[in-house]
Amino acid sequence: MPDLIRILALGDTVGEPGRMACKILVPRFLEEGVEFVLVNGENAAGGSGITESTARELFSHGVDVVTTGDHFFDKREAYDYLARETRVLRPLNYPPQALGHGSVILETRKKRKIGVINLMGQVFMIPHGDSPFLKVKEAIQKMREETKIILVDMHAEATSEKIAMGWFLDGKVSAVFGSHTHVQTADERILPQGTAYITDLGMTGPHYSVLGRDIDSILNRFMTQMPTRFSVAAEDVRLSGVIFDVDPDTGKAVQIKRIHERLC
Repeated sequence: MPDLIRILALGDTVGEPGRMACKILVPRFLEEGVEFVLVNGENAAGGSGITESTARELFSHGVDVVTTGDHFFDKREAYDYLARETRVLRPLNYPPQALGHGSVILETRKKRKIGVINLMGQVFMIPHGDSPFLKVKEAIQKMREETKIILVDMHAEATSEKIAMGWFLDGKVSAVFGSHTHVQTADERILPQGTAYITDLGMTGPHYSVLGRDIDSILNRFMTQMPTRFSVAAEDVRLSGVIFDVDPDTGKAVQIKRIHERLC
């Protein structure tokens, strides 16, 4: 039996509560044998976007790579950092002229190479570039020259689009996991050709909320349609995502487990 690679992937990390959950719980998972940690951090800075300080904070807690989505460009003051930091990804299918990086190959704690690709869906999303289905093929072909272990964060609104991407990439990558909706799905599985899949990792952040934001401010917006500042909530902080094991010889996943833990 090969020495399997255990990977932790966490869903949209919202504000200071989400970062605190990573600070407290990620080191525990590392102690229990996790070799590589991926976090979607597009809501890490005040609930919208990511900054240099919030990214560095996540890295200091043991996170290896941060994926994002439609909020990648929200913090203009972070542009210089995001242009040069290869461990913070933006969707690969943004126009090639956009700053940032859509994929990266990194080493695990055991010096094994892992490729990570960040995609964004087009259904119900703001138009932003090429089809993720067309764009991802080229990236995978290039990555497979260096590693068989490839992870894909499909940041998308439509469940159907994320499921379609899972089937499209089955057998071509080690894992496809959805992000963006902040609600964890219960459909984790290993697809027939060996790709671990879940439609949405869920949210790492305050669950006494509406998708991480203060309940009253969201209700006020729905009731009045007036512009409202959506502050980040604070209570019932949880960490959501999956842990999966990959055979390093084949790049195929052998098991996947959904996690959803409260921060005590």
